[in-house]
Amino acid sequence: MKYRSLLIIAIVALALLPAPAANKDMVQLQTQMQAIQDQMARMQQSFDERMGVMKNLMDQNTDSINKVTASIAAMQDALQKQQASGSGQLDQLSGQIQSLNDSLDELKARLNKVSKQLEDMQSAQQTVAANQATQQAQAAAAAAAPPPDVLYNNALRDYNAGKNDLSIQEFGDYIKFYPNTDLAGNSYFYLAEIEFKQANYQEAIKNYDLVIQNYPGGNKAASAELKKGYAQIELGQKDDGVTSLHHVIQRYPRSNEASQARDRLRKLGVR
Repeated sequence: MKYRSLLIIAIVALALLPAPAANKDMVQLQTQMQAIQDQMARMQQSFDERMGVMKNLMDQNTDSINKVTASIAAMQDALQKQQASGSGQLDQLSGQIQSLNDSLDELKARLNKVSKQLEDMQSAQQTVAANQATQQAQAAAAAAAPPPDVLYNNALRDYNAGKNDLSIQEFGDYIKFYPNTDLAGNSYFYLAEIEFKQANYQEAIKNYDLVIQNYPGGNKAASAELKKGYAQIELGQKDDGVTSLHHVIQRYPRSNEASQARDRLRKLGVR
């Protein structure tokens, strides 16, 4: 399968990494990838077994339908031959044919149900395999990514140098590869700062919100709340901006950001 090919490529890529990269994290990643491969093999075996059972049921139902169809044809032939034998026999044969037709309809319904179950199983198997292949590709990409401190420092250096396009890419890579670190919150903040400078206030607010909601204990939370208020005011959303500035004062009353919020509120004529 193409998913196994992706897994083999990822493993080969890991094997070709320089010797210094063979650290504890790489060993753990290889162990996880091997576990994923074993899980896929077990799921494939289980799926093949179920497929065999489903196909056997379909074959049995098909044989039953063929037999019933043949019986109906024989009954119809006998009916035609014995039409002159009397109305009693005719009614009896008609009843038998009707019963066989009912049985045929039931078998067809069962066959359709089995076919639907088989399609659902195939779809589920393909979805699981696709998700696992995606996870393996992401794991391989993370293994090839620069160390977090190097990637973040490069992004911050380029940000301070005004290289916005390059720093956007680097901060984005940091968030992609290291989303659970404190510096991921800082990365969102600097992305918002670039958007704010470019007057893209709506997108800036989205990234400020990510800092506030996902990294409330980070060192950029107060600044994100303050700059969110500024962006809302720039968009003409004065009431929302005032609310955000009040939040800064309430949550971080002794911070430099709180002082800036008070000053901005005074300029707006808000108590």
